[in-house]
Amino acid sequence: MTILGLPILSLVVYFPLVGVLALLFVGREQKTAAKWIALAASGLTLAISLPLFFAYQPSGDEYQMVEKADWIPAWGAHYFLGLDGVSLLLVLMTTGLTFLAILGAWNESRHVREFMIALLLLEVGMTGVFLALDVFLFYVFWEIMLFPMYFIIGVWGSDRRLYAAFKFVAYTMAASVLMLVAILYMYYLHFQATGVYSFSLLDWYKVNVGLPAQYWLFLAFALAFAVKVPMFPFHTWLPDAHVEAPTVGSVILAGVLLKMGTYGFYRFAMPLFPTAVATFMPYLMALAVIAIIYGALVCMVQPDMKKLVAYSSVSHMGFVMLGLFALNDQGVQGGMLQMINHGISTGALFLLVGMIYERRHTKAIAEYGGLMGVMPVFATLFLIVVLSSIGLPSLNGFVGEYLILVGAYQVNPTAAIVSASAVILAAVYLLWMFQRVFFGKVTKAANQALKDLNLREIAVLAPLIVFIVWIGVYPQPFLSRLEPSVTRFLVKTKAAHGGDIPSTPAAILTVTPPENRLGKQAAQNPPATQATTPSGPRTDTNTGGGQPPAEPEPR
Repeated sequence: MTILGLPILSLVVYFPLVGVLALLFVGREQKTAAKWIALAASGLTLAISLPLFFAYQPSGDEYQMVEKADWIPAWGAHYFLGLDGVSLLLVLMTTGLTFLAILGAWNESRHVREFMIALLLLEVGMTGVFLALDVFLFYVFWEIMLFPMYFIIGVWGSDRRLYAAFKFVAYTMAASVLMLVAILYMYYLHFQATGVYSFSLLDWYKVNVGLPAQYWLFLAFALAFAVKVPMFPFHTWLPDAHVEAPTVGSVILAGVLLKMGTYGFYRFAMPLFPTAVATFMPYLMALAVIAIIYGALVCMVQPDMKKLVAYSSVSHMGFVMLGLFALNDQGVQGGMLQMINHGISTGALFLLVGMIYERRHTKAIAEYGGLMGVMPVFATLFLIVVLSSIGLPSLNGFVGEYLILVGAYQVNPTAAIVSASAVILAAVYLLWMFQRVFFGKVTKAANQALKDLNLREIAVLAPLIVFIVWIGVYPQPFLSRLEPSVTRFLVKTKAAHGGDIPSTPAAILTVTPPENRLGKQAAQNPPATQATTPSGPRTDTNTGGGQPPAEPEPR
């Protein structure tokens, strides 16, 4: 699919750079012009991405609108982009939230040109992560998006912004280094098995990774993604980053960046290492349940609105992980949909908290009270978003959480029942916060003269409210696009990639040198055969072991 003769996926990824280039020719004092250029660039990126929703065919190929070209042939690295149902919704959420975040940051007055450049560069990295099918390309996008967010927090954040920015980057990069080691190891395994250098994820899906290497590789990938989710106990960077970041930073961080972690599990860690998934599945589900309950309990004692919303992300993303590791249709579909729901609802909550902060310059719940009579439009929209986060039927949060709990119950009824209690806890901490902020008498003189939302602020929130209701009432257009991708994911993840699960944990710690293990595999399995594909010869490395037939490369 092309627009004006240009491939659409590349346009979606790189069009924000047009805005970056334009901003370089704008003077620092031209703040309004910088905002309009950034808004236009992000708005056009959103407009370019919208046709993807209608062009994507759920019954079509696994990856659609594929773009593939040589990049670094000597390394086996290609420029390889593709779209499935999960990445489709995540890309649309990214372009939509970036546009709304820029519109919501209209009152920013510090280093506006540089702020808008950072946001547009961040959008490039985020969309690239969700579309890359070459692992080397994916890692480049993964690292690129760290630095704009570092500056967004460290330059435009609050008092402890430098500490929060450093903590965010340190956690993420430390875990990413282990993922890089695992990527290079997988690259080496593919070469040993086929004699071909390749970073193609589709090629790696066909590599029969034996034990115990599969455990170590899974743990290396999983750690990088667990930090990003963030899973308990790797979540401690999140509250600091959210509280110190500017409003737009919190919106993008909660709405998009956290989803890179769950997307990484879905796209890389789980289908590449399915035997390891089967082994660690009970432990990861337990960590997800702990995150769900822990995040909800911590929210109940927060005196700061923004920190409360930040810790609620730990709880809600725990639901996503619970559904993902249920490894059935309902759980995984619910988890994937809940990623979108969380991005919409929590993004809206951060925007609302930012709007009241601009007026009062405090996020302390105790500083408010009685705002229902002072700001009725603000209170009404806030209530809708709060009910969405609670999971009220007919709103988006209910659909995702219901599917997750149904899927989890089929695998582990105890985990599902314990997690369901967090729905009650969410109602407690969110409604209690709403009561203290909006009901009662106005006890602070500064709250008497607060102005209600203006048209720009309503325009920022209106699309999010529409999707909150749309997904809650009629989720089928979204679930129908997720279902085929989830089905293929389950086939890959449940496939036996060779080797049995060890009976003792000590077996996991025994590392067999790859050359010895691969030599043993070569003696036990027939040599790889050559197959011709539309993109030229490729090596079929499917060596049996109960694995389904290799899928053809996308056209």
